[in-house]
Amino acid sequence: MSGRASPEPTTGAANPVLVGLRCRCPRCGEGPLFSGYLKVSDRCEACGADLSKADSGDGPVVFILLIVGLIGCGGLLFSEIALHWPIWLELIVWLPLIAAMTLLALRPFKGLLIALQFLHRAAEARHDHRPGTGAS
Repeated sequence: MSGRASPEPTTGAANPVLVGLRCRCPRCGEGPLFSGYLKVSDRCEACGADLSKADSGDGPVVFILLIVGLIGCGGLLFSEIALHWPIWLELIVWLPLIAAMTLLALRPFKGLLIALQFLHRAAEARHDHRPGTGAS
């Protein structure tokens, strides 16, 4: 035990990764995390947890950009070199596929990062510029 008091209980769900990927409340694992496609709810409908400060920033977009970019560029290169598809066919196949992969992956990745932030009690960095703190 660390001896420090927790302002909110940690997640009651067995696995925060699964809770995040299912887009559920990181505290109870029951209520929906989002009120829109990517808008985080202010409060959990099930347990009342305050989710208004949950912010994943650009993290999900970066992960999705790298993962979907790797799959899309690899598939495009494969279809170009091995299959010799015409450019119009590559565009018809790969552009919608990349867009669909991006849109389908954004929400679960955002839920995952918010659940991990909640689990580790992550907060914004504060820079106190008080005399005697050593900060400049």
